[in-house]
Amino acid sequence: MHQSAINTEEPPRPDLVKRGQGLEYFTIAYNSLEGLIAIVAGIIAGSIALVGFGFDSVIEVTSGAALLWRLHADMDEERRERVELLTLRIVGVCFLALALYVAYDAVSSLTAHELSERSIPGILLAIASLIVMPLLARRKRKVAQGIGSKAMRADAKQTEFCTYLSAILLGGLLLNAVFGWWWADPLAALLMVPIITKGGIEALRGDTCCD
Repeated sequence: MHQSAINTEEPPRPDLVKRGQGLEYFTIAYNSLEGLIAIVAGIIAGSIALVGFGFDSVIEVTSGAALLWRLHADMDEERRERVELLTLRIVGVCFLALALYVAYDAVSSLTAHELSERSIPGILLAIASLIVMPLLARRKRKVAQGIGSKAMRADAKQTEFCTYLSAILLGGLLLNAVFGWWWADPLAALLMVPIITKGGIEALRGDTCCD
């Protein structure tokens, strides 16, 4: 009985690099729009968690731009390694700055009992990101494995963090919208802080290259 051969070979490296570039262009475009909507909607609704989510999108754009730089330098191995290390450090510092910002605003809001309004655009945005981000992270991991890029794996993990933040954000916004629990929004923001901080520390140490 004849069995057809199954092609398990990886695509050529240039094709993988080009695929990675496409993913990073999409990351920059999507997160630019996501960040704009989140920050504007968050300011209108007075939602700290939503504004914090928007700034996380800005970090995603920064990371995506750095990864594009790294992928364009793929054929120069020495330059490639320098760019990867610099990317990890930039992402790590940005994450820690974001964690401080979210923690300060969330604690201030809880202390002052600041109320946030319902945000339908924020809820829809969180749902969209819950769908898009896992798919994007999975494709980035495949490319990272194919070209052996630590920075790309770190970027994929950062995209995974965006999935977790989307779930936490959605929970806080829904609790506030359905039950009027004003504290749900700043509490959701505080839940983001350990995740963001962990990502920052791992990036600075270079540990995000490992799954």
